[in-house]
Amino acid sequence: MAVDCVFCRIIAGDIPTPFLYHDEEVVAFNDIHPLTPVHVLIVPRRHITSLQEMGPEEAPLIGRMALLAKKLAADKGIAERGYRLVINNGPEGGQVVPHLHLHLLGGKKLR
Repeated sequence: MAVDCVFCRIIAGDIPTPFLYHDEEVVAFNDIHPLTPVHVLIVPRRHITSLQEMGPEEAPLIGRMALLAKKLAADKGIAERGYRLVINNGPEGGQVVPHLHLHLLGGKKLR
């Protein structure tokens, strides 16, 4: 756990946040500043700063996160209409929180 990481603090329970999903590897919760009607963050429990920091041994984690996004899209009623998955990487890539996370965006037509 990175002490100054807001996602690590959420995962540890230091910042109360209702989870939409949680298991031993990942958690999912609504974004506090949603860009779309459905804006869910899927976050690994283990602190990984960014996609750039991942090694080949962690490839299954990204697959697990994508499959969870698929399930949550169905749960939220947006699977059939469509949705977007986004991983921002680094400051110039739009990554605000330095902890790997996947955005599930939907609920309206995206451009």
